[in-house]
This record gives sequence, structure tokens and C-alpha cells, in this order.
Amino acid sequence: MNILVSLGVGLLALSTPGSVTVNHDLIYGGSWQSGEKALYRFVGASLASRGIVTVIPDYRVYPEVVYPEFLKDNARAVAFAKRHAAEWGADPDRLYLIGHSAGAYDVAMLALDTRWLALEGLDAKRDIRGVVGLAGPYDFLPLRDPKLKTIFGPEDRLIDTQPISHVDGAAPPMRLLAGEKDTVVDPGNATRLASAIHARGGVVSTRLYPGLAHVSLLTSMAGLFRRRGGVLDDVAGFVTGHPAPSAAPMVQAPLSTPQPAGA
Repeated sequence: MNILVSLGVGLLALSTPGSVTVNHDLIYGGSWQSGEKALYRFVGASLASRGIVTVIPDYRVYPEVVYPEFLKDNARAVAFAKRHAAEWGADPDRLYLIGHSAGAYDVAMLALDTRWLALEGLDAKRDIRGVVGLAGPYDFLPLRDPKLKTIFGPEDRLIDTQPISHVDGAAPPMRLLAGEKDTVVDPGNATRLASAIHARGGVVSTRLYPGLAHVSLLTSMAGLFRRRGGVLDDVAGFVTGHPAPSAAPMVQAPLSTPQPAGA
């Protein structure tokens, strides 16, 4: 069974098709500045309902830590999940990463910048089967928010903090999803990263969802809102290798010329 580590949202759920078991208060998600595990229980439950063992880890956030400490925390969480996958009924060799917003940044960085998983003795090319990014910032310079400037550090080192700067074409396959109505993170982040990966011969696909915005891209995975989009089908299909057609209209995002742009 596949195991999916979801960075940025909240609980641990284990399942077999048709049943869901939830263990509370083990881990929770956050962002670079905040997070509340109770907000994201539906993510674990939705994925578990598709037979996917789902782990959603905690990591430290600002002001306790700044870049790159939260990436190190996430790398530790991935290593923990791999070590314990068999205990949870999952295959440690079928490990996927998924994240929303700041969490999407985190999983992209773990996949593209080899330094962080290497600290835990892991190699993305060897140990990660695939990555799903939802509404992620991957190419978001220049920084305008004062807190983000503090979180990501000196101006002369910011290029190094961008996922798009670490593309070499050798990362695990990536599925980049975004909502066309997202006004929080420019959907161009997804298409620019995809373009850079494609240009280097990597494996990547993108999809923009009409009618969905930054938050609704994620909440559309909840039972009450699944008619708004096929995001759950998309994610589960990528992880299991069995894509399911969606009733919701979707468009394949065109590849664009990589260029810096605000998140």
C-alpha cells in the first residue's frame, strides 16, 4: 500500500479501502508562520478513504525557527514515516509527498534540493516515488512581506530558497495543481516550475482548476465539497497510479517561460 506524507495539514490516518482508523495528537501540520491540526482532519480522512496511508507531520514555524529549519523538520518527518511505514500497513518503498501552500513549497524543496533529505540519509530520487503540490509558491521573488523577508533571510541568499532554483531534471515525478482563481499564490508558480522541470528533461504535469481559489483547492477534497472539483481524484490517481476521470471541468496548464514573480 502507498504511503503519503502530507506536509502542511493535519492528522495521521491509516486505512484499508472501506475503513479508516485515526490516531490523534501524534502530529499536526502548519505553515511557515502558523498551523492548527484540527483544521485539516478532512485531508487525512479523505485520502485514507481511498486506501492511502496518510501521515501529516508537525514542523516548527516562525518565530520559533526560520529557513531552513522547517525543511530539516520535514525531512525528519519523512524519514520517520519511511521507518514506520511497514508498521502502519504501508510500503516504505512507495512513499509520496504532498503539500498545500507553504506545505507545497516544503515538499518541492525536499524533492528538488537534495541537501535536506540527505541529512536523514535519504535521497529523493531513490526514496520518493512522487510529489504533489497544491497551490504552492515555488518561484516567489521578490519578497514583499516583512515577515517573509525575516523567515527567508538575507537578500543575497534568497535565490537559494526558491524551489525553481534547484531544478536538475532528476527529481521524482511531480504533479502541480492550482486554482485559477487563487489570489494568494499566483498559479504561475506552478506553470513556471513545470516549465523549468520540463526544460531539464524531468517528469512533471500541471493542472489548473477553474472556479477554485487558494483555500477551496484544498477544501474541495472534503466530502461535502467534492463536487466542486476533482482534486481528490487527481491526488489519489497520481499516488495509486490509477487516474480517475473527474466530472469537474479542468484544463491542463500550459508551460510558461520561467521568470521571477511574486507569490
